[in-house]
Amino acid sequence: MPDYSRLVKAYDIRGEVPSQMNTDIASKVGALFIRLTGAEKIVVARDMRSTSPDLAAAFAAGANRAGADVIDAGLGSTDYLYFASGKLGLPGVMITASHNPAKDNGIKLCQAGAAPIGEDTGLGQIRTWLETGDIPTPAAEPGTTTSQELLSDYAAHLNSLVDLLGIRRLKVVADAGNGMAGHTVPAVFDGLPIDLVPLYFELDGTFPNHEANPLEPKNLLDLQAKVTETGADIGLAFDGDADRCFFIDEKGQAVSPSAIVGLVAARELAKHPGSAIVHNVITSAAAVEIIREHGGQPVRSRVGHSFMKALMAEHDAVFGGEHSGHYYFRDFWRADTGMLTALHVLAALGEQDRPLSELVADYSRYAASGEINSEVADVPAKLDEVEAAYQQSGGVKTDRLDGLTVDLGDGRWFNLRPSNTEPLLRLNVEAPTQAAVDTLRDEVLALVRS
Repeated sequence: MPDYSRLVKAYDIRGEVPSQMNTDIASKVGALFIRLTGAEKIVVARDMRSTSPDLAAAFAAGANRAGADVIDAGLGSTDYLYFASGKLGLPGVMITASHNPAKDNGIKLCQAGAAPIGEDTGLGQIRTWLETGDIPTPAAEPGTTTSQELLSDYAAHLNSLVDLLGIRRLKVVADAGNGMAGHTVPAVFDGLPIDLVPLYFELDGTFPNHEANPLEPKNLLDLQAKVTETGADIGLAFDGDADRCFFIDEKGQAVSPSAIVGLVAARELAKHPGSAIVHNVITSAAAVEIIREHGGQPVRSRVGHSFMKALMAEHDAVFGGEHSGHYYFRDFWRADTGMLTALHVLAALGEQDRPLSELVADYSRYAASGEINSEVADVPAKLDEVEAAYQQSGGVKTDRLDGLTVDLGDGRWFNLRPSNTEPLLRLNVEAPTQAAVDTLRDEVLALVRS
């Protein structure tokens, strides 16, 4: 029997094919998804992995047997699936393992209008049904599956949200990592004042050039080299399912996702004055300052798309950004989309004459450590120990919104968050200077690892 506790995760269903994820499980989840949503019709899309067509067909067959009709939207990015769910008003299913290795595949689920389905909103129930073997009996009248291509509609919708036709011409290197951006970028950029330099646009789920995970610096090296080699204005790095985008400046340097949060927040607040902007606990303090300076209302969230989207709905936020490269837009059903973020950054760059490095300097005010993982035996006890150590100092503020955040009151702060799946603590440090970051980082790590 599969270990469903490892397969069904906090935000999706993901595992190695066929030992953990296979067509039998996909078919069962298809039937259970219909039970969960009560839907009469759903929409399904898939990524470029070699196992995705069979898994998508099995999921659709399971949904059909449960009595629901299925729209097969074909190949697409995860934000393409969110678009389809929003435009059609249907629950959506994406067959993808995002940035995971080639041997993996998985399933992302959403309610109609791209509303998230996570551990507490349906995935936990699906896990229980799988573990107990409580699979629906076939409906008296099975549903049908029909194909509907929505890529041109997706591209048109994104281009309706950000107008790039009047910007100066830009040379853009885009690294798709052999993932779904190789399919979606040409459609979205068609007709724009962009000289596109494609890198690894061939759809190949074996990822022959590098992993499609831009969070790992080694996976940015080819893009950084190509940007400087071609004299490009900007580089875009997409992950495997293209729901995240990372940015490289004209010097080949990576741009902090927190600076992107500040930049896009300022643009959205210019259109929607006074709106709420959601950010997570490890986003730079600079982004929070910029939101306030532009008349916005910053709303602090736990890390993770279900928390971000819930707060966006509660506060009717126009935009939300995470330091992990996930960006959410009210105009896009509060879903995360790397492509729409890329259009905003290209517009901001092309509407003025400065290079990207100078533009993003306006939104970068502090030094940061990046995320550092430490394995600990007792996570709650270690958090208590670190909090007690810093509470002895005057003027220090602590909170437990997501792990432990300690604000030292002079521009220095850090966050320690537990991993959802491993006995790890993840440390992020920020301070006015790199030297101050290094000192505080070493101080905290000494406590964590003692």
